[in-house]
Amino acid sequence: MSNESDVTLPDPRRRRLVCGSLLGAGALLGAPRALAQYGREAQQAKPVQPPAQPPAPQAAPASAAQPAAAASASEPAALAPSSEIRLALLLGNRSYPQPFDLPPIPKNLRDLEGALARRGFKVTTALDLDLPAARRALDAFVTEAASSPPDATIFFYFGGHGIQVDAANLLLPAGLNPSARADVLQTASVQLLSDVVRRLPPRRDGMVIAVVDACRTGLKAGEVAGLNQVEAPPGCLISFSTAAGKPAIAPAVETQNTFYTGSLVKLMGSVSDQTTFPELMHLVRTDVRETMLKHPVAAVRELAQDPFIADHTRVRLTVEPKRAGPAAPIVADIDEDDWLKKLEQMAWPAEVVQLCETFLEARPQSPFAPGVQVARDGARTAVKALKRSDVRLYRAAFTLSDDMPGEQRQDLLRCGRGDKDAAARMAARFRNFSGSSATQSRYEGWLQFAVALGNGIASYELALHFRNTGQPLLASQFESRARDLGYTPPPDLDNVRK
Repeated sequence: MSNESDVTLPDPRRRRLVCGSLLGAGALLGAPRALAQYGREAQQAKPVQPPAQPPAPQAAPASAAQPAAAASASEPAALAPSSEIRLALLLGNRSYPQPFDLPPIPKNLRDLEGALARRGFKVTTALDLDLPAARRALDAFVTEAASSPPDATIFFYFGGHGIQVDAANLLLPAGLNPSARADVLQTASVQLLSDVVRRLPPRRDGMVIAVVDACRTGLKAGEVAGLNQVEAPPGCLISFSTAAGKPAIAPAVETQNTFYTGSLVKLMGSVSDQTTFPELMHLVRTDVRETMLKHPVAAVRELAQDPFIADHTRVRLTVEPKRAGPAAPIVADIDEDDWLKKLEQMAWPAEVVQLCETFLEARPQSPFAPGVQVARDGARTAVKALKRSDVRLYRAAFTLSDDMPGEQRQDLLRCGRGDKDAAARMAARFRNFSGSSATQSRYEGWLQFAVALGNGIASYELALHFRNTGQPLLASQFESRARDLGYTPPPDLDNVRK
């Protein structure tokens, strides 16, 4: 394990891209000229990330069970006592064998620690841990999370190198060479799902949030494998800093954040208190794309990231924690409240877009405006998906009924807002169609809609379905599309098609 003080900091005048494949300026996605241009232009480019946050309080000495660089805890800023438990573990690794070092990681941890603390989180940060130390930190965090109440919010963050091996998403500890053999990486890394997400107890009235801001490392020279698409378990939200199967980039200086964490820190501090965590993550996604597409350096614009989100949360938890005592009144006029109630009863995407646009035009400063903006943007995506010739899903499928189970109703509302995972869950309700052509059609339609929204896992399920129903051409098309969307089936599942 390497401490931050052990790492040689780069010359502040030096500029290059740090990315998940080969880290030399000419190795990413076959764009050597663009990346070389980045190295020249970044000298004059203005930073695109938010101003640095004040340094977090200095950590107390680590215990004997933790390395000296491992842990620091900060208490939230005292506004009023919070009645809600919020826990966060931030793991970040800068120190990798050259040329794989990641200078922005320490700043990422400091700034995100401060932003989370101001939102009521008890934050533990861990920098440059080797695998045994990382497992100890995870064990302690899982134990604390398990003893927290059902409405607790659990936040896990990883910044460093990530890699996909045999469809599993691996988080590389400090000191591990990202170019090592696949079998070495498998045994020497943390697995996102099995070692982190599935160990955190499901929250009945709270949620688990797992954020991975990782460079994407390929196994072969010039390859950018990217992380694999995943499904979030119930009560959980998972976000990657870029789309599955795509690379993430960052300025290779310690004075700037990575693009994703910079947006996360900025928006966590600036969105209205009524913004929910899923809405926050969608706003971050939009901000990352817009920031990179407007960047003065052409290479950054070419590699603009589109963050991945898998959402299966069940409750509405806002970024502002619940406080002790009576809740503060929310100032909203009758018209605004009426709009919001109508929106809660609306699943057809075109109607959602229309109502959201009316609301945002009339109430742009509303504390609910960020959430309405997310609903509008998602509904616009859903409208486009439904217009595709390969999506056979119609308005009748979006009909809400009074006797509809709560979770199904929630998923249907999310489908109207372009949620790819909710669409896949809707399809699952029609999976056992028992020969009924109407049910089979609805099953296929929801999967087609999920695929059009970007769900690679749904695309592979549809490929298996068409293979089992004797339609090999369609099966081949959706299998190929699944991989294009960033989904690699596990080896055992991949054998099902053979």
